[in-house]
Amino acid sequence: MSTYCYSNDDGVVLERDFPMGQAPATVTLEDGTEARRDFMAENAPRHAGGSCWPMEPCISSGVNACQAQELRDFLGQRGCPTEVTPDGDPIYRDANHRKRALKLRNFCDNAGYY
Repeated sequence: MSTYCYSNDDGVVLERDFPMGQAPATVTLEDGTEARRDFMAENAPRHAGGSCWPMEPCISSGVNACQAQELRDFLGQRGCPTEVTPDGDPIYRDANHRKRALKLRNFCDNAGYY
């Protein structure tokens, strides 16, 4: 199931779950009014202020919890101090910080910045 956003005439955004690719263009609400699918709301950042930074935590580039301090030390010694959660997940401050930290670890983000 995927989550899709719908907006009514009052501008209220609602979320509904449908199987991927099967979301209708409009849904009927409990009060009988219709809401249209809102692509802008679906693609909007989910963080306050309209920014996805800091990216916290980034579980895809995390390490085991017992290696969290090792990751902090590794990145800090190489000029890219990074906060790491107790679970071992780094918190990137901005896109440039993320790019530098991933590059130091020889990670390649195919959908990223380099």
